[in-house]
Amino acid sequence: MSDLAEIKAAARKAGFARRKQAHAADPGTGAGVLSEVLAGYRGVPLSGYMPIRTEIDPLPAMAEAAAHGPVGIPVIIGAGQPLKFAQWEPDMPLVEGAFGARVPETPSFFEPEILIVPLVAFDAAGGRLGYGGGFYDRTLERLRARRPTLAIGFAYRAQMADRLPLEETDQKLDIIVNEHEVIDLRALPI
Repeated sequence: MSDLAEIKAAARKAGFARRKQAHAADPGTGAGVLSEVLAGYRGVPLSGYMPIRTEIDPLPAMAEAAAHGPVGIPVIIGAGQPLKFAQWEPDMPLVEGAFGARVPETPSFFEPEILIVPLVAFDAAGGRLGYGGGFYDRTLERLRARRPTLAIGFAYRAQMADRLPLEETDQKLDIIVNEHEVIDLRALPI
């Protein structure tokens, strides 16, 4: 294992521990804060995610957004590939997909312009540490090459790290939403 891989593994382990603790104390306010952000983008195609394990739950905000425009959820096609996004509606039939995340039983794919991104840890510069598969990095790179694509990191405030070990291929977040606040990174100097 390389030095960077070891540093990332340690950062991931610490992020999971902080997320687990925050999830146990979740006040349930995160989806409301996320809905406030999404209200400014009514009708814009977006993707959320089906929460697994200790991820913060975006489903109430996704259901509200679905009343105004297309909402999708990610589908893992295979290792080393970008995600595809299947249209999602509240209460639609879902089946278990890769890594335990639920996906539509009969997927209808589309390309979102906004991605609500789950994560293990984030930093104040918009760095994101995921699960290590690179799915969101590949996907954001592909989508951003085609059109402006907004990446909204959705996490507990406790998942924030001082500084994350990042690589050139790691895609930055534009906005971070937690259970208490919105951090808009688009106005920060690069």
